[in-house]
Amino acid sequence: MPQPRKTQISLIDTPYYHCVSRCVRHSFLCGEDKFTGQSYEHRRGWVEERLLFLASVFAIDICAYAVMSNHTHVVVCVDKDMADNWSMKEIIRRWHQLYQGTLLSQKYQREDSLSKSEFMSLEETVTIYRQRLYDISWLMRNLNEHIAREANKEDGCTGRFWEGRFKSQALLDESAVLACMAYVDLNPIRAKMNSTPETSKHTSIQQRIHALIKGEQPRKLMRFVGNYKQNMPKGIAYSLIDYCELVDCTGRCIREDKAGYIEHHNSPILEGLGLNSEQWLTLTTEFEQHFHTAVGSRHMLQQFKQHTDHLRIRGMAKARVLLQQA
Repeated sequence: MPQPRKTQISLIDTPYYHCVSRCVRHSFLCGEDKFTGQSYEHRRGWVEERLLFLASVFAIDICAYAVMSNHTHVVVCVDKDMADNWSMKEIIRRWHQLYQGTLLSQKYQREDSLSKSEFMSLEETVTIYRQRLYDISWLMRNLNEHIAREANKEDGCTGRFWEGRFKSQALLDESAVLACMAYVDLNPIRAKMNSTPETSKHTSIQQRIHALIKGEQPRKLMRFVGNYKQNMPKGIAYSLIDYCELVDCTGRCIREDKAGYIEHHNSPILEGLGLNSEQWLTLTTEFEQHFHTAVGSRHMLQQFKQHTDHLRIRGMAKARVLLQQA
């Protein structure tokens, strides 16, 4: 039985989450239908474009994504503090990029005068909008409903396009976040859709590598900001170069079907995370297989369990094996 979303999301424990949406239709989300020969490859671009647009509206950063033939992976980071600091005007501006809003919000945006009672009513509405703009469920709803409408229009049909609910996993520590990002970035390679990270279209790793070649970072993805330091800027506390090299090296091991070691590479990231290469390869190829609602060390899983009122959390044993320090 599906669990309530409130038992899967706990911003007290972590802002990072891995979300997976699966298509239920025979024609697939993207790719080519083996029975009719019709290609739906262009739909991958729909998903990528919509996702990156939503990242500019919501107080939710995109860390990693991969658009597959019948499902999508997204790793997000919720920035509640950012949403809390937005003005009423900013909240309404952002919300109106998605919805028409109310007569009062439209009136406010036109800078028409509001009575005291109207302003108080608008404040209540804006409080709801603010909460929704850092809500993962609202982000995924805006992504999936948009794609479903476009696909139904193209297919000339109605009905469900996605499974009823997207799956989410709380990523409770640095190891879980980076392993999940690599797992997502390497999905096309494991599925034999592409042979290298830099040729994996409609993935975050391709964007990061292409930007890195220019000495930049993708503006629409959460940045890597280097090693931990005081007053560090917002972002992922590791080197982008190290991460891209690690993903490339891991991808080579996966392609060559090696079980065990990341050869010719001693990554500072693995050293910092306290993981050995065997643990890393298992995590980046079997991430969803071993964990369910949350991923992290046993201590972090215990805390998440208490905060979300779970009786038990699947993955405790694997956390001890895969996420303990080498």
